[in-house]
This record gives sequence, structure tokens and C-alpha cells, in this order.
Amino acid sequence: MSDAGSLQALVQALRRLPGVGVKSAQRMAYHLLQHDRPGAQVLAQALQQACEHLGHCERCHTFSEQALCAICRDGERDATRLCVVETPADQAAMERTGAFSGLYFVLMGRLSPLDGVGPADIGMQQLLQRAADGVVQEVILATSFTAEGEATAHALSQALRRAGVRVTRLARGVPVGSELEYVDLGTIAHALADRR
Repeated sequence: MSDAGSLQALVQALRRLPGVGVKSAQRMAYHLLQHDRPGAQVLAQALQQACEHLGHCERCHTFSEQALCAICRDGERDATRLCVVETPADQAAMERTGAFSGLYFVLMGRLSPLDGVGPADIGMQQLLQRAADGVVQEVILATSFTAEGEATAHALSQALRRAGVRVTRLARGVPVGSELEYVDLGTIAHALADRR
């Protein structure tokens, strides 16, 4: 491979990251090669290590180096509450709040028929089995409030309710610290409809 070929391969590899276009990938590649070769080596090694050692937790599907992740192994967690999230990043965000002490089920995506993502692709059957294990008393749907996230929550809610499981959905509304005049109209409408 020529010198330009190696650089082009690096740029193309960086473009695989979400939100990274050609210009951003080029900037990253040049920065790493010009100013931070040790950082490039650390990045390459960390990626290699993660690819070799990270798999999915057998119970919740989040990333884990062991068969069960640390949360699923934690006997202090409330096993009666199961929070369903789309991604490990969503799970991490929930954990950072410190407000949830139950267990998780990570879908690793959301329903998107246009992209060929159906119920089997997000583990709906495994979720139904886990929710009907006799321990779980409430499933909290914490999918995003996008069209796909809403469709996923609706499909999961219907299936879980048919199975006799109590289902709740994250509330949505006006963000704390925001001024009403700057909040989008859809958020205000939902906050008004879901007021308590």
C-alpha cells in the first residue's frame, strides 16, 4: 500500500464513526499522525483490546468482559424493576443519574422497518421471557422519543401487556432549568398532556 493509501485507509476507517465526515476524518488523521503518534498507538491498542475482550452480557446484552455484567451480578440491585434501553450508552446515562437501582435490558437498537430492523433484531423474545420470569414486577421503557423509539416502545408495551407485565414509560416534559418560551412546542404539548 502506498503512503497515500495508508493515509486514505485511516481516513476511511475514521469515517465509520457516527457523525464523522471526510473533513473531520482527515483532521483527526492528520492530528494523530502529526502531533500525537503515541496517542494513535494508545487508540489502536484500546480498540484492539475492546474488540478482543468485550462481548455481551447474557442477561441484559450490554457490553461486558464476563458472561454477566457488573450490574447483573450485583445482588443489591432491585430485580423487580427492569429498565429497557436502546444502547449501552443509554444504560450508562441512566446509571449516571443515580436514580435507578433496578436491572436493565439493552435492546442494542430500535425497531426500524425501513432499515430492516425487526423485533427479532432487538431481542424482543428474550425481553418477554425475562419480564415473565416471576421476579420482574415492572418494566420501564426508556427508549428515545424519536419516531423509531416511540414505535419500539409501543410494540414492546403491547407485547409485554399481553404477557401480563406492568409497563411504564419514562415521562417527558419541560427540562429542568429551561425557560418555557424556548422549549419546542411538541415538548410543551406532551408535558401538558402528561401533567400530574
